[in-house]
Amino acid sequence: MINRLPSWFKQEIPDESGLKISGLLSELSVHTVCRQAQCPNINRCFRSKHCTFMILGNACTRNCRFCKVTKSTESPIFLDENEPIRISRIVELLGLNYVIITSVTRDDLPDGGASIFAKTLKLIQAVKKGIKVEVLIPDFQGKVDSLKCILQARPFVVGHNLETVSRLYDELRPQADYRRSLNVIGRIKKISPGIFTKSSLMLGFGETKQEVINALQDLRKQDCDILTLGQYLAPSTEHYPVKEYIAIEQFQEYEKIGVAMGFKAVLSGPLVRSSYKAEEVCIGLSYA
Repeated sequence: MINRLPSWFKQEIPDESGLKISGLLSELSVHTVCRQAQCPNINRCFRSKHCTFMILGNACTRNCRFCKVTKSTESPIFLDENEPIRISRIVELLGLNYVIITSVTRDDLPDGGASIFAKTLKLIQAVKKGIKVEVLIPDFQGKVDSLKCILQARPFVVGHNLETVSRLYDELRPQADYRRSLNVIGRIKKISPGIFTKSSLMLGFGETKQEVINALQDLRKQDCDILTLGQYLAPSTEHYPVKEYIAIEQFQEYEKIGVAMGFKAVLSGPLVRSSYKAEEVCIGLSYA
């Protein structure tokens, strides 16, 4: 386990605009993965009115060893049907043009929460013409109908994170499956070829360079468009320990490798997260 943080890990001090967004989120009882997962970019992103809304509550039914999000202790878990309305209200108040929606994993729901995703999408799209919505979805236990439900609401980008390499799944993501996650990306393209797909890996769990390259190749075989790579930071001593801080030069090399493989966009760096600079990453993307 490595305890000392590298020099590049710095939290910016919250300014007035960031504190305003935090206050608005609290006032309307809207969750963000930015706050729930203790993202290192929260202050710089909030200052630019960038945040990733988290729907389906704030308690997850899975127990991934790297994640800070609260684990569910209730059964059944409360489902707030009015959550999408409050999120669309914040989108309107902030005047957002690009919105990112993710969720906890709700294996307790028959559709995994897909209908709430679709409802949230439609309400946001109704705020103003031309607004783009990126969704970061769970695997829905491989249920194709849940995936179709979301795709019918026409998101601009659909992301599903691979998170780590195949070898580490049993240890880090015991309730997930590497092949199932790859299949989610592939099915999106088969159902809706015109929607961009996206995935992300965290590095520093002890994976090898070749394992990372293999994972990138697996994503490209599923026609994944957008790739992000970032450094894993353990949320606490109770979570999976950081095994390695990846050098910036290695992140740069992975970016070159990803571009050479055919990803339409690659963002790779220590502080990169799956939704980091999401709108900027998508600028200029188009299909031939």
